[in-house]
Amino acid sequence: MIIGRVYGSIVSTHKLDSLVGCKFMLVQCIENQKLVDKFLVAVDNGIGAGIGEDVIITQGSSARVAMGKDDIPVDALIVGILDKKQV
Repeated sequence: MIIGRVYGSIVSTHKLDSLVGCKFMLVQCIENQKLVDKFLVAVDNGIGAGIGEDVIITQGSSARVAMGKDDIPVDALIVGILDKKQV
């Protein structure tokens, strides 16, 4: 899993039908309790993470399993919001 901070949202008007309704967030990674120059696009599927919040992200097949959809092309999923700032 990865810890990161939500940097902003991403809007995509044209996407695969399986991604309609997914909320895309741009997340800046945190390593050794510091923000690093690495960003991910992660789906927020009902967690409700907002800009500036620190989140937990799972990647790969774990992201698809957590969504309950093995055939969706999602590689990163926000699975939790951290209670307090880590950086």
